[in-house]
Amino acid sequence: MWKDFKAFLLRGNVIDLATAVVIGAAFGKIVTALVDNIIMPIIGVLTSGVDFANMKYVIKEAETNLVGEVVKEEVAIGYGVLINAVIQFIIIAFCIFLVIHAMNKAKAKFAKKEEEKEEETPKDIELLTEIRDLLKKENA
Repeated sequence: MWKDFKAFLLRGNVIDLATAVVIGAAFGKIVTALVDNIIMPIIGVLTSGVDFANMKYVIKEAETNLVGEVVKEEVAIGYGVLINAVIQFIIIAFCIFLVIHAMNKAKAKFAKKEEEKEEETPKDIELLTEIRDLLKKENA
């Protein structure tokens, strides 16, 4: 069983997947920073200063004592965090789309060049074909 597990781990697909997860996590941090620090403030300005991260529906208010210290935290549904997550998802999906789109274009261009190379007949073969055709005409 250990031998099979080791073979599974060393298979190329597992290593590729692990690499993709690590790169995806790093990319996720970059997108989070982009959304939280650049895009959301711009959207906040466009929506008259609304900060989505602080948007919530309060189910039960926080309880405080006479000094103003919080005794019980409020119970709230933070739907603004969900809005931020959806925006991050859209950005990540768009970036992945751009990468895959570029890869498909490059792949199609490469395949087209390969087909053109295969269709192209070398000059020495063309010359030999002409000689063969001339000899056939002479012998006929």
